[in-house]
Amino acid sequence: MDLASLTIKQAHEGLKKKEFSSVDLTKAYLSQIKKSDKDLNAFLFVTEKLAMAQAEEADKKITSGKFGELTGVPCAIKDAILVEGQKCTSASKILENYTAPYDATVIKKLKAEGAVILGKTNLDEFAMGGSGENSAYGATKNPHDKTRVAGGSSSGSAAAVAANQACYSLGSDTGGSIRLPSSFCGVVGLKPTYGAVSRYGLIAFGSSLDQIGPIAKNVEDIKIVFKVISGRDKMDATSVDYNFKDSETGLKGLKIGVPKEYFAMPAGRQVKGIEPEVEKIIRNAIKKSEDAGAEIEEISLPSSEYALACYYIIATSEASANLARFDGIRYGLSEPAKNLLDVYLKSKGHGFGAEVKRRIMIGTYSLSSGYYDAYYKKAQEVRQLIKNDF
Repeated sequence: MDLASLTIKQAHEGLKKKEFSSVDLTKAYLSQIKKSDKDLNAFLFVTEKLAMAQAEEADKKITSGKFGELTGVPCAIKDAILVEGQKCTSASKILENYTAPYDATVIKKLKAEGAVILGKTNLDEFAMGGSGENSAYGATKNPHDKTRVAGGSSSGSAAAVAANQACYSLGSDTGGSIRLPSSFCGVVGLKPTYGAVSRYGLIAFGSSLDQIGPIAKNVEDIKIVFKVISGRDKMDATSVDYNFKDSETGLKGLKIGVPKEYFAMPAGRQVKGIEPEVEKIIRNAIKKSEDAGAEIEEISLPSSEYALACYYIIATSEASANLARFDGIRYGLSEPAKNLLDVYLKSKGHGFGAEVKRRIMIGTYSLSSGYYDAYYKKAQEVRQLIKNDF
């Protein structure tokens, strides 16, 4: 039996039946990481001692008979989510030596469940990018074809699951950062509804858009992880109690809207970026959903064509504000300087990568006096129109 290729459900059943231990499972994943990650670069660092200690504790929990579906099952965590006592770089030089002083809420929940944390995965710096190439520590390769990108920004989290380096992983999604790499790597990723999962302990990019979510081998595994990490958190005022509908009836009776604008824009303009092969796969998925009992209805979301422009203004504006805290004084990269301006120039100039600097500049411009109304305020108004369409 190849332990590193198991789904969460299979791993749980094997642990329950004493076919193998959590220590066995963890060793299998650590071995797979050592064997394959030199070429992939999915992990920024591996927490072997922590993982083995957690696996031993999980085995005790399993022996006692009181354990959940994630107990003893190894996972990987995007390196923008804090794990107490471990480094958290967000794939940036500016946080190269930063150690997390506390656990993110999702990590607390996983630890309480008895999960095993194998290490922290690579990403586009501060989650800014869609290819996985913007990391200060090198790009993550696609496990299926190393000449291609893994997608981003949660590149390492998706690649690790696809390469059997972890049973499942956590990523974060602001504008596709779980969904893109999951698609590129052939695994399943979920961006939960905003507020369904606490953001406490996630290094912020765009606070009104960021959301932590799971990546796994199949939909059933996604459900298992989501049930554990979701819910109201007093440390995150935007979080809510999520009414989880645990349905075993499949898609029967479910109504699915298919926005016509996603395939062809008004006046015959084609949607930029959609290839015939991709559209064929999507249409096939729609047909399969219908065959499985779902009701398919074509709908109109007329404001969709403005979504990308709206996203880039709002996300970069929020990033400009969020990343201002990395000033080289309180924490982060700090270099010898002559004065305060020199501190900022050196810490940010040497600490941030090109893509992060570009987005900060766009966001700062959008928030600046004289342009706030024309850009940021207008983008928020368009955002409301998009929301109204839904």
